[in-house]
Amino acid sequence: MIALYILLVLLGLFLAVVFIRTLCFKPGKVTPVAITEEHFDRDAAVHALRELVICKTISRYDHAEEDETEFAKLIDKLPVLYPRVFEACTLTRLPDRALLFKWPGKEEGQPTVLMAHYDVVPVNESGWQKPPFEGIIEDGVLWGRGTLDTKATLNGVLFAANHLIGEGFVPEKDIYFAFSGGEEVNGLGAVHIVDWFEEQGITPALVVDEGGAVVENVFPGVKERCGMIGIAEKGMIDVAYTTKSSGGHASAPKPHTPVGILSRACCAVEGHPFPAHLTPPVAKMYDTLGRHSSFLYRMIFANLWCFAPLLDMICKKGGGELNALMRTTVAFTRMAGSDANNVIPPEASMISNIRLNPADTVDTALAYLRKVVNDPAVEIEKIQGMNPSPISKTDCPAWDKVANAVAGTWQGCIVTPYLMMQCSDSRHYGRISDHVYRFSAMALTKEERSTIHGHNERIRLESVGEAVEFYLRLIRQC
Repeated sequence: MIALYILLVLLGLFLAVVFIRTLCFKPGKVTPVAITEEHFDRDAAVHALRELVICKTISRYDHAEEDETEFAKLIDKLPVLYPRVFEACTLTRLPDRALLFKWPGKEEGQPTVLMAHYDVVPVNESGWQKPPFEGIIEDGVLWGRGTLDTKATLNGVLFAANHLIGEGFVPEKDIYFAFSGGEEVNGLGAVHIVDWFEEQGITPALVVDEGGAVVENVFPGVKERCGMIGIAEKGMIDVAYTTKSSGGHASAPKPHTPVGILSRACCAVEGHPFPAHLTPPVAKMYDTLGRHSSFLYRMIFANLWCFAPLLDMICKKGGGELNALMRTTVAFTRMAGSDANNVIPPEASMISNIRLNPADTVDTALAYLRKVVNDPAVEIEKIQGMNPSPISKTDCPAWDKVANAVAGTWQGCIVTPYLMMQCSDSRHYGRISDHVYRFSAMALTKEERSTIHGHNERIRLESVGEAVEFYLRLIRQC
């Protein structure tokens, strides 16, 4: 009886702690952002982006398949579209189609770097409703490959700078515009730019590249729009799994063929997800967005000290973005065996694409895979890979500048750090700055996000103007 009484008291105390922590887990005070209306030629901004989109700057891993004339065409358009930028800034051209503009500030010091890439991924035109390189504008929408990824960003940066230079604005410190022409194929343009900064002894105070956006319905229980600013990005590995046999006729197979052995390895990996890790970018996102969530989810995020296993279970069962934020993920993408239906292959292979949680590395991930597969017949090797990026700071003026520009442009949205699951050129800047932020200056619906690297990529004309607004507000703080 006494034991039951003690148990009830402990249960009551537990529930009281959980309930009180949930009630206290509410949004903090938000510092008001001064809102100024931005006046510029929005039609001209759309026209400029259209001119960029009609250039077929498709990058490919086999450079022999690239059309350099299309890249040259885009670069030749820049002085025409943004003439004041070329009057006030110096342009340094570096290898691998890297473009680096310097806009001198009033005084020397740590500069700002605004990034974008002007290459795009290939297109299967048969799947498009509109031609991808004609810059068609219909019903308030501009169609074309690269409208979102990331020619809208390049246009936003240069159009904003062109406008401000026309007003006589001069930044307090130097501003660099760093553009690469091979990001989609992990090109070295951005690497050459970072090398140049290192050679010049330049440490940027702020770096902004593509990444998150203003989105809706991406966090459990949150109805407001969220401005997602990436403060780190996951690493990536392509891994090959290979097994060999003596081959033979399919009429007399051994108990396990090479394809069967690999299938068993695939199931072992999928059945044993990588452990969850609550890394700083995700913890900060939970702490920010969780306070705006419904009561049930607030209870979970306010009490992760006891509900972390429940959250982990929800993530593993549901998969998707929430799960990817919590752990290293594995996606099996390719498998190869015999060329004939009735021949056992002498060798079979499969490939997985792995996105590394900041708590993991290439080496620890490979060790985990070998442990889980636990089959000496399966050789597991890295094809290519990169570790997760360093994590940037959020308690600093650099973060505040980006957050203020987001809040001022998309009023009422909740600005939050997050972990970017894709890879970008900005990862190279981690060796010279801990103020690297990933934000694509657009409000994107789920459907619009799905067109990035897919069919029917397009941008609303109002989003073209919003991208310019964001950079106007950001540049004025630099």
